[in-house]
Amino acid sequence: MHTLEDLNKDKLPRHMAIIMDGNGRWAKERGKLRVFGHENGAEAVKRTVESCVKLGIQYLTLYAFSTENWNRPKIEVDTLMKLLVTALKKELKNLKKNNIRLKAIGRMETLPEKVHKELMEVISKTANNTGMTVTLALSYGSREEITSAMREIAVKVKNNIISPENIDEQVINTHLYAHFLPDVDLLIRTSGECRISNFLLWQIAYAELYFIDVFWPDFNEQHLVEAILSYQNRERRFGKTSEQLN
Repeated sequence: MHTLEDLNKDKLPRHMAIIMDGNGRWAKERGKLRVFGHENGAEAVKRTVESCVKLGIQYLTLYAFSTENWNRPKIEVDTLMKLLVTALKKELKNLKKNNIRLKAIGRMETLPEKVHKELMEVISKTANNTGMTVTLALSYGSREEITSAMREIAVKVKNNIISPENIDEQVINTHLYAHFLPDVDLLIRTSGECRISNFLLWQIAYAELYFIDVFWPDFNEQHLVEAILSYQNRERRFGKTSEQLN
């Protein structure tokens, strides 16, 4: 069994992203309502954030609610939103204590007013923290993010603010919701599903992908360590050969 101490602190992912999948199925296996899974999933978030703080991870991005999730049954969506407000209120103290800055990406204007207000309040109250940045992807879809960026750039080209020949990766990146985040180094998805589900498509161009057959409410520090160990044992070539790296 590996622990945090077994990790090479010089080879940690700078930016780690997680698709927190399997809350509903976890609850169903126990004969409970899906909301029970979401409640326990919130505990897994807390555990994971605490472990990342201990390690000194700089950026952690969590896929909390996708644009597609609005299509779920109303009672589940409403419950998720209530849980989010409760968690934000409850965790503000811990965020401050651990020097964590909270950010959010996605279509914030589509969130219920109460959720939006609470979220903006916590973001504001943690804005000056200098430790880890935890970003919640809420009402987020990567294709929508890229489409929105293209629209903004098109308007600037039309108004002669940007010339077409000056559009490069940097220009595109500055128009994305997640413009303040570096590229993802390690992407983890729980629940045994092996797909990206419209999450950070631009930012994961060179990310190491790690899929684990564990539902999110059961994800613990041991699983996190195994994921990072896997990352540390991979050769990250970025298009180069092994010989060039060595």
